[in-house]
Amino acid sequence: MNLRSLILLSGILMISAASAARPDWLQWRGPTRDGQIHADARNWPARLSANNLKKLWSVDLAEGYSSPVVVGNRVITVETRSKKNEIVRAFDRNTGKQLWESSWAGAMRVPFFAAKNGSWVRSSPASDGRNLYIGGMLDVLVSLDLASGKEQWRVDFPRTEKTPKPQFGFVCSPLLDKEHLYVQVGTALRKMRKDDGETVWKVLADERAMFGSAFSSPVRATIGKRDQIVVQTRMELAGVAPHDGKVIWKTPVKAFRGMNILTPTVIGNKVFTSTYGGGTFWYGVENTGAKQAISPLWQHKLEGYMSSPVVVDGLVYMHGRDKRFHCFDPGQKKKLWSTADVYGDYWSMVANGKRILALDNRGFLLLIEASPKGFKLVDKMEVSGRPTWAHLVICGNEVYIRDLKGLTSYRWQ
Repeated sequence: MNLRSLILLSGILMISAASAARPDWLQWRGPTRDGQIHADARNWPARLSANNLKKLWSVDLAEGYSSPVVVGNRVITVETRSKKNEIVRAFDRNTGKQLWESSWAGAMRVPFFAAKNGSWVRSSPASDGRNLYIGGMLDVLVSLDLASGKEQWRVDFPRTEKTPKPQFGFVCSPLLDKEHLYVQVGTALRKMRKDDGETVWKVLADERAMFGSAFSSPVRATIGKRDQIVVQTRMELAGVAPHDGKVIWKTPVKAFRGMNILTPTVIGNKVFTSTYGGGTFWYGVENTGAKQAISPLWQHKLEGYMSSPVVVDGLVYMHGRDKRFHCFDPGQKKKLWSTADVYGDYWSMVANGKRILALDNRGFLLLIEASPKGFKLVDKMEVSGRPTWAHLVICGNEVYIRDLKGLTSYRWQ
């Protein structure tokens, strides 16, 4: 074994050892892709203050909406620098010291009302503990070595497949399994090999530049004892077989100009979602012989926007387009309550038991007690003077806040 191989192996072993001791956050919305704390669940402090949420370090970044990922002794960020290049950086988890940087040319301007918030990178990366998979705005998917930041492969879909460049950029965040990744890119939902980026299958294709650029990220679920990828395109909700890409079931989902953004929420054999200009929807998926069929169970006029909900004790807690926080009981097919107060345009949320920690895009953390009886705000704390559109990250007693131009590490006391 040569010296370079020994160095890379040592880096991988260090990452693996650190990961075994401390929880990671490897992908969009966390370990189980649903904004839930499970394996490392410990009680959060009762209040939010500088005394019990201690700032450890902070680094400056260029603009970006991409969520960081935490892998072993590394924290990974993605940013758009000088409106020209997309940058991936690795920082030491304990100190914030930069470990490596990788970049490529890639920038664009998004159209319409989306441009008011900037055209920065949006897709959140994913890691399997050894590799990183990053979506660039111009429909470019890149694989990097986690230990060194070295590029392993790159797929430029508009160049290699002549697909139209997405009007709103690459937004979907990759979902990983052992040997493959699933992501909406190149106008379709694709299954791709992790080792070389080759497409195994693609489905639910839409070649229109405006509507083929999907916003929602897929999840994997077992519905009716059938393993499937549950995904929202700009116009539809579908269940897809992971092995061959066969569409098991699908249904149109009403949304203004395809603003079908939320990550689908699977609860048992049912699926919850909500759209801008469409409403809130509750669907049932049933086995019909060897097949499955989806049917609408309930609809409410309240609209989602960009904030994917969390589920506590079977109840759905969602921040809506109206900037209010809502609680739904889908089993009883009713809305239980809505806040009187309005908040920012976007929340990212993480649930731990009956507590929800929400990051408002205006730079505030809110600690909420989940209850069917009404909104219970436990505490509130300002964590940034800049917009905070990236998803909140919590790893055990560590909290990471990615604002528009920086990353800050906190520790629960």
